[in-house]
Amino acid sequence: MPAVEVQTRSMAEMRAFRDAVSGWAAGGPGGPASDLAVRLGVRTAVLLEGLSDLAAVEALAARRGRDLAAEGVCVVSMGGAMSVGRYAGLLGPPGLGLRLTGLCDEGEQRFYDRGLKRAGAPCRDFFVCVTDLEDELIRALGTTGVEEIVRAEGDFRAWQTFQHQPAHHGRPRQQQLRRFLGTKKGRKIRYGRLLVEALDPEQVPAPLDGLLTSL
Repeated sequence: MPAVEVQTRSMAEMRAFRDAVSGWAAGGPGGPASDLAVRLGVRTAVLLEGLSDLAAVEALAARRGRDLAAEGVCVVSMGGAMSVGRYAGLLGPPGLGLRLTGLCDEGEQRFYDRGLKRAGAPCRDFFVCVTDLEDELIRALGTTGVEEIVRAEGDFRAWQTFQHQPAHHGRPRQQQLRRFLGTKKGRKIRYGRLLVEALDPEQVPAPLDGLLTSL
């Protein structure tokens, strides 16, 4: 079987595991996730707050030639920091016994500390972004670099309209860009991938680089 086909299959299987975990976290049965974890050899769960973080992590892994699914690593979007206790309990020592790692925002760190402690999982394997990952990526690329990507994606007129709204007058350009990325459904996820793909290797923010290096 060609390598590309094998990788596509392993990614599809890991997505099935991720879906099973989401269903379990929502109150469904844990059997399907447990069975898939054994069959796929899952060893690590990367806990992330949202889908834009997931897109960024997967984009950087691809840039570095990593097949996380084949390595037994599942990247999970929890749908918010307050869900970390639930996911840590299901996937960590009390549940499937996977190694837990991930990213968290500095302002949400208390939820992670509390949830991970309850699950008996170490906090040291989580990498902290000062504001959030989007802010880290914007600072790494610079506002001019991000605006070039916005222009290339056909969103520059929408960006200019956003800037002229009274609510955003006087705010630093970096903060405006961060808010802009979250103003339309799907935009934040798309730019999570695009910003990572535009980074030079030495520009990768420390939390994101630390996470990938630790896997």
